[in-house]
Amino acid sequence: MPAAISPSRPPTGITRLTGGLLVKNNKLVPEDLWISSVTGKILHRQQVFYEHHVVPDETIDLGGKILCPGFIDVQFNGAFGFDFSSIPADNEGGMAYYQKGLRRLNRHLIRTGVTSYLPTLPSQKAEVYHKALEHLGPSGGERSALEGSESLGAHCEGPFLSPSKKGIHSIEVLQEAPNGFADMEACYGAENFAHTTEDGRPRIAMVTAAPEVHGVSSCIPEIARRGTKFAIGHTEATYEEASSAIAAGATMITHVFNAMRPLHHRNPGIFGVLGQAEGKERPYYGVISDGIHLHPTTVKIAWNAHPDGFILVTDAMKTVGLPDGVYDGMNGDRWVKKGPLLTREGSDTLAGSSATLAECVSNFWTWSHATIPEVIRSVTETPAEMLGLKGVKGSLEAGADADLLVLDLDESVEGRREVRIERVWKFGVCVHDARDHTFGL
Repeated sequence: MPAAISPSRPPTGITRLTGGLLVKNNKLVPEDLWISSVTGKILHRQQVFYEHHVVPDETIDLGGKILCPGFIDVQFNGAFGFDFSSIPADNEGGMAYYQKGLRRLNRHLIRTGVTSYLPTLPSQKAEVYHKALEHLGPSGGERSALEGSESLGAHCEGPFLSPSKKGIHSIEVLQEAPNGFADMEACYGAENFAHTTEDGRPRIAMVTAAPEVHGVSSCIPEIARRGTKFAIGHTEATYEEASSAIAAGATMITHVFNAMRPLHHRNPGIFGVLGQAEGKERPYYGVISDGIHLHPTTVKIAWNAHPDGFILVTDAMKTVGLPDGVYDGMNGDRWVKKGPLLTREGSDTLAGSSATLAECVSNFWTWSHATIPEVIRSVTETPAEMLGLKGVKGSLEAGADADLLVLDLDESVEGRREVRIERVWKFGVCVHDARDHTFGL
């Protein structure tokens, strides 16, 4: 039960979480955690209690449940009917309507355990990027926990992609970059590569492009210099081309195995860079474990190739949280949703996913021999490291943002493991409690 606040003592905004198992250093550790809703940070418990003699406003017993950092999804196109790349016309409310939909999405998304994400824009015309990116950059330091999930910067997936590996992307909007980085600035907007936060982060956190497309490889060093991550994806790149891209500054592979040259025993393709010798740079890589994009054994192979770079992503579309049916997609497409399966109408072409990140986590835990701390690392610490936010996001160390989840684990169903989100804190404020349907955003 929460401790009563003395009428003679002003509130401190500090909460002590006790009786739980903390996910730290790939282990489950029985420790207390102190957090502040004033600073939004995790506190150094010895300094707070022993040096400053601060008494928390409340103490919450977690009853042996797992306490971990909030989940981070670095490839997330939309959900709950909202699509980041769908710009309404002025007679539909324009960008004011867009902002309203974005706020609604953030409040729904946080209930799924995703406290931070990269809003992802698939291949579009330049005017879409210019309008949308203004609203999708990192939040900076003045954001309320009550706004829900937080953008860490946009992910531009395209339009500098291989036409033969376009997937659901419209071939009419795909581009080359004959003038190098100047073409990317013209497409996305130069201001969106500029630093917009106190810690020097641009609005565009990551760009996915095919390094073999004309002019793209020359852009990689400049993109990296601006603080934007370059991801290899939707590509015909060979092992050698992928290796060269990594040497130039690429640090990520977008949805590995999907929309890229397949692994061959005499040409391992992009997947081969995950098996490079120790001491050589190996990239991070996204894995969609929705049970559709990849076979469970393929997921296990990817995990075993390079566990430290393994990042679970959803590639979720606006159909997450909506009933099965046919929906308008991007660039005039129509999509058919059947459970987590999302395809282009009249074809078997996958159109992203309708799975939540918690479902992908449950699948990976079920299919692999990974421990629960290793599974959780793939949606917390590893994506934070990839984004250059180690110690800020994805961590339970003192000084990190107090974005937290209490997890309820279920192994009662034979052959199936489930990870359920019980409670969510954002910046030290409890914003969702699944046990109380009247509570939360």
